[in-house]
Amino acid sequence: MATTIKPILPLCPSLKQTLSSPTPWISCKPISDPIASLHIYHSTRPRGQVAVSVAFNPSGKFDLSLDDEEDSSKLEPPMPPTQDRFDVVIENDSIGRLDISPFQATTGITSPLSAEPREFLEHTIGFTINYTREDPYDPRELTEFPDIRLWFVRLDATYPWLPVLLDWRAGELARYAAMLVPHQMNMKMGVVFNPEALELFVMKKVFIVYSWLKQHDIPKPRLKTSDMARMLGFGIGDELFDLIDKHPLDPS
Repeated sequence: MATTIKPILPLCPSLKQTLSSPTPWISCKPISDPIASLHIYHSTRPRGQVAVSVAFNPSGKFDLSLDDEEDSSKLEPPMPPTQDRFDVVIENDSIGRLDISPFQATTGITSPLSAEPREFLEHTIGFTINYTREDPYDPRELTEFPDIRLWFVRLDATYPWLPVLLDWRAGELARYAAMLVPHQMNMKMGVVFNPEALELFVMKKVFIVYSWLKQHDIPKPRLKTSDMARMLGFGIGDELFDLIDKHPLDPS
């Protein structure tokens, strides 16, 4: 018996990894369908990497332009932010102090236990990063600054189910992943994720988000969780959810 996380595209051998155990095994492989503004491409690097071209929402201060006109013409334009979304504004001061209170003040989620998913699933959450570089000519993108990434690491550690509430269509999920997953910036391919790190990130979020949605009695938690994984290039089979349901964990 095999539980499969179905791919849209077998990107490279290093991504066709199997988690072996005496019980039914699960293989996790990436998807190829271009979804929203996130696209998966073949990599010509000796060691496989996931190359993702992302056009982020301009209000998020991350608009990736590509050198190759032919490649960039294939990218869908950035979608506008979802209307009435919760827009969290962070600046140098809160970033430097690892202060996540701007998120708490904007959303009203003062603790992980106080979150009610329904409202946020409807309106979604996004980030506007007003970051002033010490060197105005610093060419790095926001996801390449260690202090910004560390702020998001703390946010994610506090609210590990947050990715499912983000404004996916405006690129917030892709940028959130870039804050937490090792990657490189390529002017032709965009964000190039480390494949194993991206796979582990996606699987961890699948476990967390699915259980959290079920805990709050959200309709169709499998579909919502699968949609989240697909936005990052991975397809999730029902067999995996069946295994989770057979061995539930006490949320407390």
